[in-house]
Amino acid sequence: MQLVDPTDYAILAFLATRGRNNAVNLAVGLDYDRSYVNTRLRALATAEYVERVGPARNSGLYEITDRGRGKLASWTRYDAEELADLPFDALVDGGA
Repeated sequence: MQLVDPTDYAILAFLATRGRNNAVNLAVGLDYDRSYVNTRLRALATAEYVERVGPARNSGLYEITDRGRGKLASWTRYDAEELADLPFDALVDGGA
């Protein structure tokens, strides 16, 4: 899945630093439209970068997964000059 830069990374960073949260709080905290945040959260969940957590299945709470933390860390590495010519997905998959 191609992440939408910088929106998806902002969502991942928000969840990584502030813990589980819902679309409303993410939208306010990041100054994004709530419906857009909902769309991106569903895409991130499909890619297993975030997961929907309880107490109820429809609670709307999301948290970052280990895969999401890896993607976020790789994004920071990808910005480094010595890695700039490497494909991003290769970095995420451990190719660097």
